[in-house]
Amino acid sequence: MLSPRVLILAGGLSHEREVSLRSGSRVAEALRESGCEVTVRDVDDQLLDTLRSGHVDVVWPLLHGVSGEDGAVRDVLELVGVPYVGSDPAACRLSWDKSVAKGVVQEVKLSTPRFVALPHGIFRELGANRVLSSIVDRLGLPLVVKPARGGSALGASAVREASALPRAMVDCFAYGDVAMVEQQVAGVEVSVTVLDTGSGPVALPPVEIVPDSGLYDYDARYVAGATEFFCPARLSDETLEAVKAAALAAHKVFGLRHVSRTDLIVDPAGVPWFLEVNVAPGMTEMSLLPMSVEAAGLSAPEVYRKLVEKALA
Repeated sequence: MLSPRVLILAGGLSHEREVSLRSGSRVAEALRESGCEVTVRDVDDQLLDTLRSGHVDVVWPLLHGVSGEDGAVRDVLELVGVPYVGSDPAACRLSWDKSVAKGVVQEVKLSTPRFVALPHGIFRELGANRVLSSIVDRLGLPLVVKPARGGSALGASAVREASALPRAMVDCFAYGDVAMVEQQVAGVEVSVTVLDTGSGPVALPPVEIVPDSGLYDYDARYVAGATEFFCPARLSDETLEAVKAAALAAHKVFGLRHVSRTDLIVDPAGVPWFLEVNVAPGMTEMSLLPMSVEAAGLSAPEVYRKLVEKALA
């Protein structure tokens, strides 16, 4: 095959812009090493002209957060008729809202923590103290509060005492209009990458995540030394297989394609609990997907080129 001309979309206007730029830079470097012609650009009013120029064979959207993962940019790519790496708009919309995603995975019998998703306005209408008290009464403690739509754990907090819940809600609403409050399941946090480079979806070695703070928040993800990682995760062979099966089940039930990453908690009994699925996983030097690729004994440039070729096919 001639060298594919790949356009990487990176940046955007979400809170995760800097992460997206770093992801785009890393993937571009790997694809160039594999022999692809690569251009990296942001989303702006000249993008449609670029897509229609005839100089782009395939697009790889590495936009994180709103528009990058909610299906909007991919809708535009569908309209223009340019192939792209990753899931289609419908699958993105289904997985983008964490509260909706939890209902979807229950169709394939995956466990997921009990939760409630509440828009900011409900607190004004019903009274914040009454609503927060009801949450604690219903779900108990500890809890995790995070935006229902968003990534990189921006606005996420762990709540161990009821007195900390109001502050956690304020922090959450700074990043989104809907807060999801869920029970915090004790166990081992893992992340599983699923790739389909042409022979069907395959789960890579799970990454075990051990943040110093106890919560895999934004700083734990992107500050060097704030988190310890183990790949493959330090779990029994049986549990590792169960975790990989859960990620594959999530990938399939959402109708995802090419690449996804599923985040889970494994409880002391070895049961995986679904937290969320990512259609545009981070690809930075500290991201989990590249760790899994390396642990599987794969070459990142070769894997990324195969994803491009899969999209073209």
